[in-house]
Amino acid sequence: MSRTPDPGAPESAHEDEERWLDGREVAELWPVREEWLVGTAGRADVRIRRYGGESRGTYGAAPTYYSYHPGDVRRAATAITEGRVDIPSVWRTDTPDGRRAEFWGRFRFRLTCGVVLALALLLLGVAIHGVVS
Repeated sequence: MSRTPDPGAPESAHEDEERWLDGREVAELWPVREEWLVGTAGRADVRIRRYGGESRGTYGAAPTYYSYHPGDVRRAATAITEGRVDIPSVWRTDTPDGRRAEFWGRFRFRLTCGVVLALALLLLGVAIHGVVS
């Protein structure tokens, strides 16, 4: 049974005083890659607030941001570290699978940026050469 209260249930006054954590703060507490924080929070029964993500029609959707309940995050940090929460090893930062996935993800990103930059410079060179000639 989940320890997460109903979304419509009022929070206590103490919980309203405590600032909810953003993704970067949670990533420092959990050995989990940042893109998997929401999935991990779901598995660990951590309350989440979602902001943004509304449709922009033809222009797609606005970015979605999440904040995490600080008490739940602290409780889950212990459970995650002790292995009591079932998390795939590629989501974690403290496993060989997770470190490998992080490396290749960054490598693909950097390679893509390099190719796009090279193509942009090539096109710029062609455009300048065409204007000069």
